[in-house]
Parts: sequence; C-alpha cells; structure tokens
Amino acid sequence: MLNNFLITGFYAGLLVLWYMKLSFSVIKLRRQLQVGIGDGGESKLQKAIRVHANFSEYIPFALCLLAIYEFNVGNVLTTHIFGASLLISRILHAQGLMRSKGHSNGRFIGMAMLYLTMLVLAVINVVVYINAQF
Repeated sequence: MLNNFLITGFYAGLLVLWYMKLSFSVIKLRRQLQVGIGDGGESKLQKAIRVHANFSEYIPFALCLLAIYEFNVGNVLTTHIFGASLLISRILHAQGLMRSKGHSNGRFIGMAMLYLTMLVLAVINVVVYINAQF
C-alpha cells in the first residue's frame, strides 16, 4: 500500500501543466481578439473559456477521489489507470471541443471517461469506508 501520494502527485502535476496550457490558450486568444472580459461574442474564445472552466469544475474533485483511493486502497496499477484516464479524458475533451462546432467524438469520449472514472472512484471509496466499519 502506498501512503505517500506519489502517483496522485504525478498525475496532479501533469494535469496542472495541461491546465496551464489551457489557461495560456485563453490568454493568447484574448490578446489576439482584444477581449479583456467575457468572450466578446467570439466563438473560438467561448470554446477556450469553456474548456478551461470545465477542467477547473471537475479535476479538483477527481484528484481528491484519486488521492483518497491511493491512500486507502493503494493498488499501484489501478491508481495509474485512474490517473491516466483523468489526464486522457481532459485532453480528448479539450481537443474535441476546440476542433468542432459542437458535438464531437473527442468531447463525448472525454466527458464519458471523466464521469466513469469519477463514478468508479467514488463508489470504491464509499465501499472501502463501509467495509472498514464492519
């Protein structure tokens, strides 16, 4: 059992690097389009803002679930699988949304992967707690 969050730390680091890339994409578009606040009605900026916001809405919870899983279960392989799934899901979502006019396979698969990973981690964490009580 791992008790030092090395794996979660690794994926948190990679996810923060991706988040920074998304942030810089918004900044770059704001400068190009000369939009300081809001989206100025610019479709490309709207997408970049939503990709950035979507990441910040989900990943903190997902990393908490991953860290709790790593601490309580400690299976190295599955912790890596869950961490990689989070990272891949965010990359697919961002690329899918930015490269489409709406629905795209990348966006759909990215969100489905994220939801499935979070759901599985949440259920496992609840079951681990219940099992520890009895």
